Amino acid sequence: MAEELRWVLIIISVVVIGGLLIHGLWSVRKKDAPIATNERVEPTEQPPVQRQPISEPTATHTSQRDEPQFGDLSFSASDEQPKLDEVVEDTVTEQTKAQEDTNSEECKKTDEAPAAEDFIIVHIQMPEGLTMEGSKLLPAVNTLGFKYSEEGFFNRHLDPAGHGPVLFRLVNMYNPGTFDVDNMEQFSTAGISLFMTLPCDGDGLAAFNMLHSAAKKLADEFGAAILDSQREEMTVDSVRDYVEKVRRFSV
Repeated sequence: MAEELRWVLIIISVVVIGGLLIHGLWSVRKKDAPIATNERVEPTEQPPVQRQPISEPTATHTSQRDEPQFGDLSFSASDEQPKLDEVVEDTVTEQTKAQEDTNSEECKKTDEAPAAEDFIIVHIQMPEGLTMEGSKLLPAVNTLGFKYSEEGFFNRHLDPAGHGPVLFRLVNMYNPGTFDVDNMEQFSTAGISLFMTLPCDGDGLAAFNMLHSAAKKLADEFGAAILDSQREEMTVDSVRDYVEKVRRFSV
């Protein structure tokens, strides 16, 4: 009888302990479970995110001068120098058609003037650190029979009075290649250039002799050096080469 009572107590104890464990687990789950409601929760509308544009890095501009640009006509030889041949050749190219038109009008020709095929270019370069002052250059070129043109160059016509075809031109060796005749007192340059187109009107050899003579007089006037188209010192051989070139176009 005592043995049976003992087993009954053991079974009751196991049942009670199991019930307590089950009750405890149920209480924990009930506590952690979210509270269900019948209300619908609307999602909160978030303002759109404004994307800030990414600024591009600013490119750093490097200074040129393979071909420096001079903004005005007054500068000294200490300024950075452009490529002389490019300045003069650009000027030659731009003026070739203008010269053809002028020649056609003045000579009263109905046909177009033939296009230039080559050029004679002579540079007059001042020593380093020195310049030609405009106040002295203007009377010098006027004495040699040059006439100022609307394009900003000095032209030497067949007629020293400024009539007839243009034989050759005098331009500024440096950008922009022109002269401002109204402000020559404030103007200075480290070099000028003379050029003629081939073939030219009239006697090509006579025109070249006039060009060469004018170059020598201007060089003597300013103590400058005479250079050929390659910016080398003009020699007897280079003069002969120029003469031969003129003769080829005079045939």
